[in-house]
Amino acid sequence: MIHSMTAFAREQSQGDWGSFVCEMRSINHRYLEISLHLPEMLRPLEMPIRERIRQFVSRGKIECSIRYQANPSVESSSFVVNLPLAKELCQASELIATFLTASAPVHPAEILRFPGVLQTKEADIGAMEEQVFHLLEMTLTDLLAARKREGEALKKLFEDRMNEMQHELGKVRERLPQVKQEARDRLRKRFEDATLELDPGRLEQEMVMYAQRIDVAEEMDRAETHIREVLRILNHGGTSGRRLDFLAQELNREANTLGSKSVDPVMTHCAVEMKVLIEQVREQVQNVE
Repeated sequence: MIHSMTAFAREQSQGDWGSFVCEMRSINHRYLEISLHLPEMLRPLEMPIRERIRQFVSRGKIECSIRYQANPSVESSSFVVNLPLAKELCQASELIATFLTASAPVHPAEILRFPGVLQTKEADIGAMEEQVFHLLEMTLTDLLAARKREGEALKKLFEDRMNEMQHELGKVRERLPQVKQEARDRLRKRFEDATLELDPGRLEQEMVMYAQRIDVAEEMDRAETHIREVLRILNHGGTSGRRLDFLAQELNREANTLGSKSVDPVMTHCAVEMKVLIEQVREQVQNVE
């Protein structure tokens, strides 16, 4: 099964410590490019998170955002007072006050403003790490499921276009003998209109040369081979976007040659229809992983 590179997933986990929300967006890209938006407390996990994403995804531009919201009902404060330092500051303030004739009492806020007294309480990353990676894997699983669903729709589109191209090639094969006969008749009529003596050998020689110029059997054989390979890749699945893109280019090359060699309106119309179908495939194949 082929997978699209376009998808979105969102998961949330809740615990006594608070909640995490993970959002992941994926769009088409030539290679794998990961963009992370993490809270500062999760910065130490950036490289392991990138590695975990690489285990799930091989191609595409991935934007992953993880947000953290602390639980306000938890009694533990976000700040910690450095009590030994605060006591030393108070003692130093009382000592200095003995040298002053008139001293005002020191406000507690002034003690708290002293560098190092009021410290931010760091979150326990070790306790949250397992939950973060569990949430990340849940989001990645949802993302891959969305990419698979869109890949199934793209596969159906590609198969329909391949079948339509085979139908157009079938019309060319059916029309080709009649085109050669009509060319033979036109050449014979030119000889007759010019009142020239008709040399059967010369006529046959001219017909062989003309048939070689308008012969598109080789191009049709290659196009049908490419179509069969596209269908094989679609059934095999896996990371196949680049191979499908290459085959679409080759199909377009054969359609161009078919159109340039055409001397018949029906064959020209078939070549144009093939180019339209190929262009539709080339636009969508850019989204295939």
